[in-house]
Amino acid sequence: MSLTLHGIETCDSCRGARRWLAAHGLAARFHDLRRDGLDRPMIERWLSRVPAGELLNRRGQSWRRLPEAHRPEPGDEIGIIEALLTEPLLVKRPVLEGAGLLLIGFTEPAYRRLLDAASGLPRPDAR
Repeated sequence: MSLTLHGIETCDSCRGARRWLAAHGLAARFHDLRRDGLDRPMIERWLSRVPAGELLNRRGQSWRRLPEAHRPEPGDEIGIIEALLTEPLLVKRPVLEGAGLLLIGFTEPAYRRLLDAASGLPRPDAR
């Protein structure tokens, strides 16, 4: 299974996730949301697995800079999708994605559970 870590280079949580994956020998392609963007099919794929409110970061600077009138309500999936398309940095980061796998945010326990279940994940040292 291939893994993709979606985030931004300067995000501490993304850096922590990248370090953790590398330290545990798990290969993941990095998709920079700022540089590489975010599109509707990607958001819809994620929303098929997690609630919209879980994907929206209401604690970051991007949210605080968003005018009140443009802030979607918690249950407003269409509004959340539009907000994420307009401002990709509203995505709660990092997003780790693979076949049958989607983790939002970085915590060592969640990533450890991934490792425990990851016998088929790609390892950089695998030949």
